[in-house]
Amino acid sequence: MKIAIRLLLLFALQAAFAHPIRANADDMDFEQLDGLSLAELMDVVVTSSSKKPERLADAPTAIYVITNDDIRRSGVTTIPEALRMAPGIQVARIDANKWAVSARGFNGRFANKLLVLIDGRSIYTPTFSGVYWEAQDVVLEDIERIEVVRGPGATLWGSNAVNGVINIITKHSRDTQGGLVTVGGGTEETAFTTVRYGGRLSADATYRMYTKYVERDDFVNASNNDGADEWDKFQGGFRIDWSKGDTDTFTVQGDVYKETVGQTYLFPSTTTPPFASFEDETDISGLNLVGRWERNVSETSGMFLQLYYDNFQREDLLVGEETDIFDVDYHHRFGLGIGNDVIWGFGYRLVSGAFEGTDQVAFVPADRTTHFYSAFVQDDIELVEDRLHLVIGSKFEHSYYSGFEYQPNIRLMYTPSSRQSIWGAVSRAVRTPSRAADDVLLNNRVLPANSPGNPFPLPIQATIRGHSDFESEELLAYEFGYRVSPTSDLSLDIAVFYNDYDDLRSFEVAESITNPTHIDTYVDIRNRMDGEAYGIELAADWSLTDWWRLQSSYAFQRLQLHIDNGSSDTTSEPGERRTPQQQAYLRSSFDITTAVSLDVTARFVDGIADFDIDGYTAIDVRLAWSPTERLVVSVVGQNLLDDRHPEYQPRLINTVPTEVQSGVYGKVAWQF
Repeated sequence: MKIAIRLLLLFALQAAFAHPIRANADDMDFEQLDGLSLAELMDVVVTSSSKKPERLADAPTAIYVITNDDIRRSGVTTIPEALRMAPGIQVARIDANKWAVSARGFNGRFANKLLVLIDGRSIYTPTFSGVYWEAQDVVLEDIERIEVVRGPGATLWGSNAVNGVINIITKHSRDTQGGLVTVGGGTEETAFTTVRYGGRLSADATYRMYTKYVERDDFVNASNNDGADEWDKFQGGFRIDWSKGDTDTFTVQGDVYKETVGQTYLFPSTTTPPFASFEDETDISGLNLVGRWERNVSETSGMFLQLYYDNFQREDLLVGEETDIFDVDYHHRFGLGIGNDVIWGFGYRLVSGAFEGTDQVAFVPADRTTHFYSAFVQDDIELVEDRLHLVIGSKFEHSYYSGFEYQPNIRLMYTPSSRQSIWGAVSRAVRTPSRAADDVLLNNRVLPANSPGNPFPLPIQATIRGHSDFESEELLAYEFGYRVSPTSDLSLDIAVFYNDYDDLRSFEVAESITNPTHIDTYVDIRNRMDGEAYGIELAADWSLTDWWRLQSSYAFQRLQLHIDNGSSDTTSEPGERRTPQQQAYLRSSFDITTAVSLDVTARFVDGIADFDIDGYTAIDVRLAWSPTERLVVSVVGQNLLDDRHPEYQPRLINTVPTEVQSGVYGKVAWQF
């Protein structure tokens, strides 16, 4: 009741300050330039659903677009925070610098069923088939949009696009001309600054360069003591775009970064207590370079060629890692006969990983180079002009770890009118084994002598061991969606899904060796679990007036996991209780005057039973003032309903979780 009253008071405050003063379009400042009407939002061109430009309203998949305006007005400072806006995406903070992000279940720091790209470059690490979110950053003002696809995208994007695809697309350099300086700081976002400048190299070529620095405070642990998980990062980069005639565009872009993140490791110990605590500062660095050539001959004909190199280095108490990736991606689109829009392509990836192990974590062998090959084809068939489309296709891959894979899908899109569309899909996707699943040795935990789970008089040290027989995890997904705009001011999006999983990862006791002081038990990574997931995702966007807009979403999902007969795994099946069943999101964007805006965001996340974490409601508030067209001053309050709350816990790698604290920061952004 208290939470509901607070929400009503906040929204009433916006209404009380309502002042429908509007400016002419030519007079609006850069704080409002990127705002889109509902009709314009449905006409946004997306590419993640079909690897070709298409209207959001026509995409035969569960796709949600987070715009630059959404990011700015929400007051978020990281990519994971921005992803909270999308229905069906689970985002939880483990500590000040670690995140658990997934779609439609299976969340965790090492979540491995969500493919993430930045400008077409995969940031999905081959080490554990997931994302080091603390290492991923861009200038948020330079993001054009984030396309969030829930459900399989494997037919076009390949293995590991199992439960979704997140494609972060930055602006063309011609759209970031001139300078931008942002500075700010506060209680948790201690200090941050960005300097970016864009200009012209010639009549057909533009560029931008940037540097960015962020310093974040540590959170507190369950005992309300500092968590030693502070975080600071420096990053810089550039982008150059060049056009040749009306058909060809070339892009070269790159980034370099260096950061330090803190945490407290808990190392398993065969003496009392079963864990030894060590504070550590991990050094992370990396760079990437991307080259891209696009040729658009017509609306239905064109080609795309991209090459990129990515280097990642991490050094901490557990393990040292350096991974190099070289990737080539080509696709070609053309019309075939009447009503056939065909896109096909191929790709190659080389991954070279070198690890320096410790007593806690090792990779055997320490160095390994792997090769991956892929090809795909998809045909969009117009069965009834402007009404009914059938999309069929498949991805074909050869993975070093699992051999040949195929990932087909079939989608049907029906558009009875310009205001509504209905789609359905059946898809197969796989999550291929990672380097860790094949090569890792991880001292995961110690069971004390004569304790629950260990009846023996000696402690048991459990070591997780990669296994060459680990196979790809499989998904057969069934989806249905409906989009409608009953009026020009209201849009609704509904998606339902049923996922059938097979050969999921399990941890099987393989052998035990008795030593004088303890028992070594080796637990192999195998495929002896299956499961089902089902749910519904709703999103609504309502412009009450031209100065007040509401955006909301709700997601319900249920995950059920089953260990095979004869399995010795006792830890994987509870994974069905590590994802919140319900999530809700509401943001009110309110222009008090042409110079002052107020945004209030409310989030509800259900409890996580397996971690004994209660559900919580969080409120963020952003108040912004634009005294001139090129200057914005804002104040943002985050997690304002409580002093602190836990959101998630680590697994596999034992670190001390901390609790998200409420905070306030101020920011000044100046364009010149």
